[in-house]
Amino acid sequence: MLDLRRRQFITLLGGAAVAWPLAARAQRAAMPVIGLLNGVSPGAWAPFVAAFRKGLSETGYVEGQNVAVEYRWAEGHYDQLPALAADLVRRQVAVIVATGGAYPVLAAKKATSKIPVVFSTGGDPVKLGLVVSLNRPGGNATGVNVFTSVMEGKRLGLLRELVATAALIAVLVNPDNPNTEVQLKDVQEGARALGVQIHILRASSEREIDAAFAALTQLRAGALLVGADPFFNSQRDRLVALAASHKMPALYEFCEFAVAGGLASYGTDLAAGYRQVGVYTGRILKGEKPADLPVVQSTKLQFVINLKTAKVLGLEVPPSLSARADEVIE
Repeated sequence: MLDLRRRQFITLLGGAAVAWPLAARAQRAAMPVIGLLNGVSPGAWAPFVAAFRKGLSETGYVEGQNVAVEYRWAEGHYDQLPALAADLVRRQVAVIVATGGAYPVLAAKKATSKIPVVFSTGGDPVKLGLVVSLNRPGGNATGVNVFTSVMEGKRLGLLRELVATAALIAVLVNPDNPNTEVQLKDVQEGARALGVQIHILRASSEREIDAAFAALTQLRAGALLVGADPFFNSQRDRLVALAASHKMPALYEFCEFAVAGGLASYGTDLAAGYRQVGVYTGRILKGEKPADLPVVQSTKLQFVINLKTAKVLGLEVPPSLSARADEVIE
């Protein structure tokens, strides 16, 4: 009798041993998959991906535990984005998160009208054709508007206050950015209002960035405004280093530039925007529809001044300007 019970126990134990791996495999197979599509490189975007994961975790999803993420990085080769988006669609991901500029979002929207798309963009989502309206997106996409493309005039004014003696301010833009015309209009209007002379420089590659900085010497520019652009964000350390080597006072889009040694920055808290992208992604995974989730307009702005860099450049930052800064790096 005892032998029979022992055999039954061993049989049950063996069956459980077989069942556990099968259950684990079934659980992994049922795990939802997010496709993250980005126009630039993972290194520069690491802080923002971390913010995305934080927002996702706030809705109960943790990468590797109950959700998987398939990453697709274009590394600045925007022509590859349609193929990368199509690949995510073929893999039937549950949600596509499109970030790193307007091109990834446009590629995702073109690739699918069924899979939900959560975006982060600096341009107007309505004008870009991503949503019908901000309050009622109406399609398969929603996300965050970080307002990067309509702040160049404000940035120009802050740079002029920092470098009051600059007779000419150079403005660096990326001609491959769909929002460039909006940026140029904004900065030109700002220049007219301030009575400031500007010169537009264009760059969409590392080689062209080097050429643009070489041109600064010939132009005798007194300061440089680096336009809002995902590619420039991915070249953060390069741009800051070139500005330092040319002894050029420069103002940038995000605080990460000032932290890296840039003179100053003014723009949206991008990490907060990516956190919201994570929150929306989690809510959609739980069953909410993109059409019912209003586009979030990121209004948290940060003005950061690096006084250490100012000292190296021989600039005296007006106390009134330092008082207005959200953060002063000393």
